[in-house]
Order: sequence, then C-alpha cells, then structure tokens
Amino acid sequence: MTGYRQENRRLWNEWSNDFQALWNADTADGDLPPAPSPFDADAPGGPQPDVLESVDGSAYVELGCGGGQGSVGTARLGADPVVGVDLSGEQLRHARRLRDFYGVEARFLQADLTDLPLADSSFDVASSEAAYQMVGHLEGALGEAHRVLREDGVLVLSVPHPLYELLDLETGEFRWSYFDTGRREITIDEEYESVLVAFDRTVADLHNALVDAGFEVQRLLETKHQEVRESDPADSDLPELLRMVPSSVRFWAVAR
Repeated sequence: MTGYRQENRRLWNEWSNDFQALWNADTADGDLPPAPSPFDADAPGGPQPDVLESVDGSAYVELGCGGGQGSVGTARLGADPVVGVDLSGEQLRHARRLRDFYGVEARFLQADLTDLPLADSSFDVASSEAAYQMVGHLEGALGEAHRVLREDGVLVLSVPHPLYELLDLETGEFRWSYFDTGRREITIDEEYESVLVAFDRTVADLHNALVDAGFEVQRLLETKHQEVRESDPADSDLPELLRMVPSSVRFWAVAR
C-alpha cells in the first residue's frame, strides 16, 4: 500500500469516532442516525430520472462508503444487494453498526478503490461521495468502478468542488490557483498523528478521466453547501462566500 493510502487509512481510523459523532450530533433522542442516499428526492442536485429512474431492485455498490450512510440509505430505497467499500476499518465498524440500527441488508468490505475485491459486471449502480479526491491514481479507481458495473450501469460521483476547496473564508481570497493541481496535505486536528492527503483536480480533469475510463457523462451538477440550501441569508451567520460558490461537483455517468 503506497504512502498516501497508509496515511489516509491511519487518519480515518483515528478520526472516525469524532467524525461520526459530528455527523450524528443533531439526532434526537430515540431517533436513528441520518442515512441519506444520493438517490433520495432531496439529494444534492436532485434525482435524474432520465439517467436512472429508480434503484429499487438494483445491485448497488458505494465506493468509499465511510460510515455507510449512502449504502444504508440506498438499501432502504430497495437496492439489493448492497455493498459498501472503504479503506478504513474503523469507518466500516460504524457502517455495520448503522446497518444493524436500520435492519437492512448490506455487506461492507475493507479495500482500496483502485483494487476492488468485486467481480466484473456485478452491479447496476455505483456512487461515491467525497472519496475520490483522496485517491492518487484516479484513472485506476475509475477503471475499477467501470469494471464492476454492468453495461449501461450508472455511476454517481461527487467530490468537493475545487473552487470551494481553494477559498479562504477569512480573507475572501483564493489560497492557490485553480490550476495548481496535485497532492495536498490537510491537518484535521493537531491531536491526530496523521494528516489527510487529498489530490486537487479541475472539473475538466475529473470529467475527462471519467470519459477516458469508458463512461458517458450525462449530467454535471454543481451543488450548494447543505446549510446554504437550507437557510435564509437574513437568518444565517454563514460566511457570504459560501453562497457564491458550489461546495461539490456531481457527475451522473453511464458505463459504455
């Protein structure tokens, strides 16, 4: 396992409990933790019925599943079977716990996205939320996603928008050029020994990598920060800059 993979796995194993606690912080007593699916009616950018009418009865894999929210949420929509893959064993521990809370069927595997322990042409639908920016070998990871999807299978790929990543909310300036791509290390918290390794890419880089891997991109969506979508500017203390740039870019692509 190369250096960035080891570093990211260590970081997520360290950070997992705190990260999942933040994710679940607004859960009311007695309620189940949130398990949103990228195919929910209120998912960022909304559903795309012209690309995928429904996940009901579809074989589904979540690539970089973290705490399993997308896997569990998509199982609740009727996908079957459901598989989640992640590099971090601690994240998968949370995923299995969430699955059991909801009482759905889902299988979780620890693996790297560039080497999936899954058979060729075994899924109808795949998705990934905020994971591929941590993959150094993007072409290899997208090639694996294409390999495990059946012909005309759908991939929904979402990563932090590069414009959002380079904004400095305190100064209102860009921290680097949009075109300065490559490896970047992020300190999540000084108490963690490891850093998060991310790879900056332009939207064109991502689009072209999907095409080169054999996907036909049918939708490209730039979506707002969740708090921006849900709040009134007059009643919000969010930085104004967050209202001016998309927080994520989301591709709906079909395997050809």
